Amino acid sequence: MLAQLHPAPNVQDSQFAREATARLMPFVRAAKPLQVQIVEAENQEPLVLPVGAVALLKDILEAMATGHSITMIPHHAELTTMEAADILNVSRPYLIKLLETGEIPFRKVGRHRRVLMEDLMAYKAKSDSQRRAAMDELVALSEEMGLYDL
Repeated sequence: MLAQLHPAPNVQDSQFAREATARLMPFVRAAKPLQVQIVEAENQEPLVLPVGAVALLKDILEAMATGHSITMIPHHAELTTMEAADILNVSRPYLIKLLETGEIPFRKVGRHRRVLMEDLMAYKAKSDSQRRAAMDELVALSEEMGLYDL
């Protein structure tokens, strides 16, 4: 269940998003529900946004402010191998190798593989952590060998 929220915003939408992000930031830092008044609607009752929704709205607005399109994927969503490969920014054959070697859990629906978004994100977090550790080790070795002194 992938939902394309918004295509790449136009210049005016990006500007609106920048302004809204700036106004929203103090409320994100406060980590409290936010009461919003919708002025143009017939019903003038305030809308209460939960803390998580305020932070998510800020992230969406930041992406729009920089001209990016936005796609939301629920954690429990099942993805095709092509969707999963796109999210990891790898080729589909490489993703299938990860699935078949057990790096990422999957299930089969007929002949098709399906990957849970939460399993994909767990793999990504583990992979990112390993990559950071390897980079830290390279930096430490470089410092030890005096390569930064050149």
